[in-house]
Amino acid sequence: MTEAPPPDVKRSPLHEIHEQLGASFTDFAGWLMPVRYSSDLAEHHAVRTAAGIFDISHMAEIQVTGPDAAAFLDYALAGNISAVAAGKAKYSLVLGDSGGILDDIIVYHPTPGEYLVVANAGNRDVVVTALQERSANFGVHLLDLTDDTVLIAVQGPASRSIVAEAPGLAVDGLDELKYYACAPATFAGGAVLVARTGYTGEDGYELYVDVRDAAALWIALTEAGSDRGLVPAGLASRDTLRLEAGMPLYGHELGLDMLPEQAGLGRVVALDKTGDFVGRAAVEAGTEGARVLVGLASEGKRAGRAGYAVFDGETEVGVITSGALSPTLGYPIAMAYVDPGASLPGTELQLDVRGSRIAATVVPLPFYKKEA
Repeated sequence: MTEAPPPDVKRSPLHEIHEQLGASFTDFAGWLMPVRYSSDLAEHHAVRTAAGIFDISHMAEIQVTGPDAAAFLDYALAGNISAVAAGKAKYSLVLGDSGGILDDIIVYHPTPGEYLVVANAGNRDVVVTALQERSANFGVHLLDLTDDTVLIAVQGPASRSIVAEAPGLAVDGLDELKYYACAPATFAGGAVLVARTGYTGEDGYELYVDVRDAAALWIALTEAGSDRGLVPAGLASRDTLRLEAGMPLYGHELGLDMLPEQAGLGRVVALDKTGDFVGRAAVEAGTEGARVLVGLASEGKRAGRAGYAVFDGETEVGVITSGALSPTLGYPIAMAYVDPGASLPGTELQLDVRGSRIAATVVPLPFYKKEA
C-alpha cells in the first residue's frame, strides 16, 4: 500500500495511467513516482529479456542556447562539450569549486547551437542555480523545461522494435541511431527528441515529449510492445538494473564530498580541454589516499546495504553505498568506497550485515554487461 504522500509532492503528468496500472508509489526527490507495478523481480527480468517502460519525468531538463552555448558548457561542466557533434550526447559532471560533484548529467546536442542538460530530480534547483551563476560572462540563454517535458524510457532488447512501431511516432534515422546519440521525431503533430541512452545496462531509448502528448505516447509505446514482452517498470527495478550495470546514483556513489577520480569518473573530466572550468584546480590537485569506489560480490543471499561498514579483518576500511541481491546474477552485489589499499580486484573483505560478518570479494565494475 502506498503511504499518504506529503501535501506538496509533485505528480507526474502520467500519474493517472500509473494508478490504472495498479502502481505502488513512493516519494522520490519530491515526486510521487511508481516504485513497482507487479513485482520488482518481474520488472527487472523483463528489462533484461524483453523490455520495460519507465516514467522518469522527475528528471530535470534545462535548455541552453545562444552563440556562446558550447564555450559556456565547457566552462560550467567537467566535459569537453564543444567537441560533441550535433545529434550526439555526452555524460558529464557539474562540479563545485572544491572539485566535488554537484550532479551527474547528460548533455544532448540536438541541433547546432542548442543543448539540453538533463539533471537528477533532487538536484534541479542546484544545477539551474549553478548554470545561471556560471553564465554571467557568456552569451547564452537558459530555459528550464522540466515542467513542460515528460521523459519516457523504453529499455531492453526489444526496445528498438517497440520505438520503431509505436503508432504515430516517426523517428528520423532510427536504424542508424548509435549509442549516446539523439534524433528528432514527431508524434501527434508535436516534436519529440529520441535518444539512445538509458540507466539500465541494456540497449534502450529515452523520449522527451511535450506534457500534452505524453499520455498518448505512453499508450502508443505500450501498444507496440504488447506482443514483445513490454511491461511498465518502477523505480525499484530501475535501481537494481543500474546497480548491476555499475552506474552511480547521486546521493549514494556521488556527492559534493567526492571527487570524480574517487568515483571512477576521472575519464569524464576533460583536463586536456582549453581554458578553465569550475572545479579544475581542485581536480588537478588529486585525491591521494582518499577512498575509491569498488564493486563487491558475496555468496549466499544476504546483501549488504547502503551505510553498512566494510572491514579487512578488524579494521574498518570502507562503507557500502548501494547493495542488493542481484536478480540477474543470483548473488549479492554492492558498490562501496574503500581505502586504496583494499581496492584491488580479488581483495577479500568482510561486510557487517546487521552484526554478522559476510565475506566479500572486490570485483571490477560493472557486475553485468549486456551481450554485444
